[in-house]
Amino acid sequence: MKVQRFFAKTMAEALKQVSHEMGPDAVILSNRRVDGGVEIVTALDYDENMARQRLGEKAAQATNGSRLAELQADQHRRLEEELNRSRSRIREVREKRAGVGAEYDRALADDRPAADWSGELAGGSTSVGNAGGRPEAGYSDELASMRAEINSLREMVSGRTSVPEKPAVAASNAVQQRLAERLQEFGLGAELATSLSRQHRAGRLEDGWKQSLKMLATGVRTAREHWLEAGGVYALVGPTGSGKTTTIGKLAAQYVLEHGPDSLALVTTDRYRVAAHEQLFVFGRILNVPVRVVDESHSLDDILDELSDRHLVLIDTAGLTSSDRGYQEQLAELARSDHNIRTHLVVSATSQPRIMKSVWHCYKMANLAGCVMTKIDEALTLGESLGFVMETGLPVAWYTDGQKIPEDLHRAEAIPLVRLGVERLKTMQHGQAVAEGA
Repeated sequence: MKVQRFFAKTMAEALKQVSHEMGPDAVILSNRRVDGGVEIVTALDYDENMARQRLGEKAAQATNGSRLAELQADQHRRLEEELNRSRSRIREVREKRAGVGAEYDRALADDRPAADWSGELAGGSTSVGNAGGRPEAGYSDELASMRAEINSLREMVSGRTSVPEKPAVAASNAVQQRLAERLQEFGLGAELATSLSRQHRAGRLEDGWKQSLKMLATGVRTAREHWLEAGGVYALVGPTGSGKTTTIGKLAAQYVLEHGPDSLALVTTDRYRVAAHEQLFVFGRILNVPVRVVDESHSLDDILDELSDRHLVLIDTAGLTSSDRGYQEQLAELARSDHNIRTHLVVSATSQPRIMKSVWHCYKMANLAGCVMTKIDEALTLGESLGFVMETGLPVAWYTDGQKIPEDLHRAEAIPLVRLGVERLKTMQHGQAVAEGA
């Protein structure tokens, strides 16, 4: 990425410079008024993910692309200022060196011994190579050191290296450690908890706690479209017992209540287990909705072609692991389909974080568009689930918190989910306090 600053009396002149020197692909990171005109910071080949990596922990302050670009521009200004300071120091050393050479020449002309004048120059700190040579060795070392510093700064300005962070003070470290412990009590993994706690530079523990929760809510993505309104083809995948079929029953019931049964259809790809689709047929009979089974005689695309007039099609799948016979076959069917199938991973909130990640790795070849969180009501804490979706980047479309159909199905929103996690943490802590008191 190439970053460059432009100065001009007016914005129009600055933009003209940008267009002339960097072309139409330049991205404007920031613009501001300065003495004598305006300043624009621009970049070529701008990559938001790369910018976050270069900013390091400071990138957590950027809740949107505009703020991230502003931080990137500020960093570039600071690096250029440091580069200019280093250049000034080199200029001073060179001028000093030239002055020493002139004094040396005058001393030779006056036939003064070198010992008489060497201490008079540069406060007695200048090195003299020998009685017959010019006093340059000390300056060469200093110039070499500063040249190395300038090269390092140039690399930072060009984006090849990241800016080193200053070490935190001991008091701040203590607050960060306590904050990380609380975030782990919330249910987050140690690595994510530590990363969030380090964003809190100074201040009270409660301030850091609120800041971390806000960052967590920002990092948890949720689905933008409402399945029941937008329609389309949606498939739920995940391990046995995660709640796929029950969730499809809840979705179908909500849809029928709002829109009726005529534009809905259910499909199952589970032909691997005996009577595996019986529960889905029960939902179909109760809701008066057709249920189709993918098998050797009816491929998934053939069935979806027949159901093309339906506004919403929900696909249930078999809960297979990578060692099962039909695992690859089932996921390949979804990934290769000619229809736009939006596949979502069903994740149980009661699962261990390691199991969640393992499941994600097993099913991500199905081109996952998001996830559904189930069994929220059975989980002791919700940090495990929230940390999982934050780390994987999967948008959460729905979550379930009970067995009632369709009442216990809810559209996912980040802030309410984090708030629910805080309430669950308080409930757990209260229960622990009561148990310890008893």
